[in-house]
Amino acid sequence: MKSLYAILFLAFLSAKCNQQTSAVDIDHPPHTAFGTEKPMEGLTFVAPPNPFPQNPMTPIQQLGADWIALVPYAFTRQNDPNVFYGSDRQWWGERVVGIEESIRLAKEAGIKVMLKPQVYIPGGWTGEMNYDEQAEWESWEKGYDAYLLLMAELAEKHQVDLLCVGTEFKIGAKKRESYWRSLIQRTRAIYKGKLVYAANWDAYESIPFWDALDYVGINAYFPLVDQKTPSVETIAAAWQPIYKQIESFQKKMDRPIIFTEFGYLSVDGCTYNTWELESRVRSLPINEQAQANAYQALFQTFWEADWWQGGFVWKWFPNMQGGEGYNSHDYTPQGKMGAATLKEWYFLD
Repeated sequence: MKSLYAILFLAFLSAKCNQQTSAVDIDHPPHTAFGTEKPMEGLTFVAPPNPFPQNPMTPIQQLGADWIALVPYAFTRQNDPNVFYGSDRQWWGERVVGIEESIRLAKEAGIKVMLKPQVYIPGGWTGEMNYDEQAEWESWEKGYDAYLLLMAELAEKHQVDLLCVGTEFKIGAKKRESYWRSLIQRTRAIYKGKLVYAANWDAYESIPFWDALDYVGINAYFPLVDQKTPSVETIAAAWQPIYKQIESFQKKMDRPIIFTEFGYLSVDGCTYNTWELESRVRSLPINEQAQANAYQALFQTFWEADWWQGGFVWKWFPNMQGGEGYNSHDYTPQGKMGAATLKEWYFLD
């Protein structure tokens, strides 16, 4: 079926607007990372507040995605070296019951799962999390141990395909290398599958424990083009130096690269410093074309790199639950031009 979509894809591209460039040459063989695996055609599945009213996997299958990332958030307050997870006040989809049901439905649909535990700091960011005292670090790490190793148990119990051990601890990953190495070792004692870590786009080269993992994970929010609606050609050109930098790093690490997150708001200027847009996203003009162009340029740049193992679009609301009320501006491609672009690529091979 995917070969049929490859033919239809070329026909579609010939009629594209002039702001988009040609896509990958399908005379080349289908992408297989390191010659063995196809790319992860993934979506980050937003945990819903309530049980699913209907099976949320059907639209994912229709898009052609074959992976989802499940994100059961834990919480750390600023200046409080503790990790909280499992409260009854958390959304259903973040709790164990919701995660297990999401895994079950994904497996029934033939969709693979990355379990991606992630810490949220209200008013802050894990990348800036830091403590002055050894006792504070140890307190936080004790809480994170309990959280992450619970996720490892769930991953092993349900034969999850990939487990992410951490996300965007920009300072902590460097400062506490021995802790992370120990945690990875203890995680492997529980979970027998593959492991990744999700580094922020500006910190992946400084993570000291890639050799202990199976993949290099990058949250790929690289600033590219500071224009309202840059063309695919312009965005792809901006990717080139970044591509070369990642490729060089991959050769040193000898690990496939996963974009553990990538995504674009559907607003003007979404290909540049997207984190700065988030605080005022509701007031920005909607721009579905900019988002679609950004997807197109990313796939056009990375699809045929045998070291690139695909990634996970940020983000996808199951049954449209969990949105903050501005989905038309938000990262989700649902109901937008970007969904068609994703579908073209996810059905390509």
